Amino acid sequence: MDVFEKCRSFASDPAIAESMGYPANPQKAKELGLYPFFIPMDQAEGTEVVIDGRRLIMLGSNNYLGLTMHPDVREAAHAALREFGTSCTGSRFLNGTLALHHELEARLAAFLGKEDAIVFSTGYQTNLGVFSALIGRNDIVVCDKENHASIVDGCRLSLGRMKRYRHNDMEDLERVLASCDESAGTLVATDGVFSMSGELAPLPEITEICASQGARLLVDDAHGIGVVGEGRGTAHLQGVAERADLLLGTFSKSLASIGGYVAGDRDTISWIRHLARSLIFSASLPAPNVAAALAALDIIEQEPDRVDCVNAIADRMRTGLRDMGFNTGSSVTPIIPVFIGDSLKALQVWRYLYDHGLYTNVAIPPAVPVGQSLLRTSVMATHTDEHLDLALRTFAEMGRAFDLIP
Repeated sequence: MDVFEKCRSFASDPAIAESMGYPANPQKAKELGLYPFFIPMDQAEGTEVVIDGRRLIMLGSNNYLGLTMHPDVREAAHAALREFGTSCTGSRFLNGTLALHHELEARLAAFLGKEDAIVFSTGYQTNLGVFSALIGRNDIVVCDKENHASIVDGCRLSLGRMKRYRHNDMEDLERVLASCDESAGTLVATDGVFSMSGELAPLPEITEICASQGARLLVDDAHGIGVVGEGRGTAHLQGVAERADLLLGTFSKSLASIGGYVAGDRDTISWIRHLARSLIFSASLPAPNVAAALAALDIIEQEPDRVDCVNAIADRMRTGLRDMGFNTGSSVTPIIPVFIGDSLKALQVWRYLYDHGLYTNVAIPPAVPVGQSLLRTSVMATHTDEHLDLALRTFAEMGRAFDLIP
């Protein structure tokens, strides 16, 4: 069997793509004008993008606070580029640690109320490193079924076992934890803000269950940092930051850069620092990215109204969509899903919005369960009333055109 045969089949046979959960193979989707991925942008200015000479309102970015174009963030990156160059040319473990890395780690630990923090080159690598370093042969990770793929992959790379509980189902979490071997070390892992639905994890309940079962808790707040809890994330919003053992997040959303971090007690962070393979065997975060994240953190601390602003804009967008009759699930954050159901219709709806000036993201199987395809929209603190007015009008027109709303 040629190891590449599946690649050729996926490219040429629609039935193969359908068996994998895709409504069409990539080439067929392109021929139909329904391919929504890897779209090259000529310009990206935060709330608007230019593609093939057309200007669209960006409703598909994780730039929640709109800081990627902030002059202070850009100048900080430029200054670091001039001083340190484009790369550290080595891993943090050897020659790739700058004083800037330590400064960012200390700032993050203080901001999140933890003893220490360690910075990775991406959020994905953070989860790979943390789980593979912490979870040994006799350990168990208990995961929410809607956790981000990087958590799942980190668990797969570890030597321990992974068990899953139904999304935000506390009875099921208790059941799964009760089924774990009492001699095993147990870590519960959950997103703080779920990246597709915009829902919050019920952390007060989870911390109580963890305490009663002797389990530790990790909260991946990639989409919560800078967005809720005065910018400090979901655990702070819900008043349980001290009880969440590890707080993990990324810089590629609200912090206007790239990279990731985990914060916790000093001994645990030291263990991760010395045993996380994705840290030790990967090049370190370049200075311009570190400086950009530091500048973004400055703005979050000095301008807390940005957090209020993005949530007020999200409330207006979500209320407008719900009042029209769209199903936006249980979102309470700037991530606002619009559930469509059928995957082909979801692609058609995405294309309609794209052609009418709105850039959204579409999620189809296997990214979501069959029958639960959706548009993932998200707003920024820098969206204007005019942006929202046009977006809501366009959604209304789309909904009527596809019989999704009255």
